[in-house]
Amino acid sequence: MSSAVILYDSDCGFCRWAIDKILVWDTRKRLRPVALQAPEADRLLPGLDAETKLASWHLVAADGRVYSGGAAAAPLLRLLPGARPVAALVGAFPGVTNRAYRWVAGNRDRFGALAGARCAVDPGRQRGSRLENGHDSEHRVPPRSGREP
Repeated sequence: MSSAVILYDSDCGFCRWAIDKILVWDTRKRLRPVALQAPEADRLLPGLDAETKLASWHLVAADGRVYSGGAAAAPLLRLLPGARPVAALVGAFPGVTNRAYRWVAGNRDRFGALAGARCAVDPGRQRGSRLENGHDSEHRVPPRSGREP
């Protein structure tokens, strides 16, 4: 079965907490986590500058398509057991999903504290970023050279 890559900010306590929960849910092992700070992230997200990369989490599907921010919610949920109905719901309301994602991302230090996860990230660095201004995205990157993620 093909796998997808989920890219997350390893400096963010809430992001680490969330990825742990997602990977527990991923009983079919369809996701492979990669820290945005790892060199592999540059290969998986060509053409994205560091600020854009770190402004969001990203999902690289098995077909090479990259989803970022709120736009990644539905494709991620489709990969998790029992989550297809929720994926359909968030996919039907992308504006709401994007706004909810930006709100959570903008408050991830607070959510991290609630989850007991220390966060070295200043969520204020997102202010004025492409994702903060509503540019969650789906885009296609060139296929990786014959290698499955």
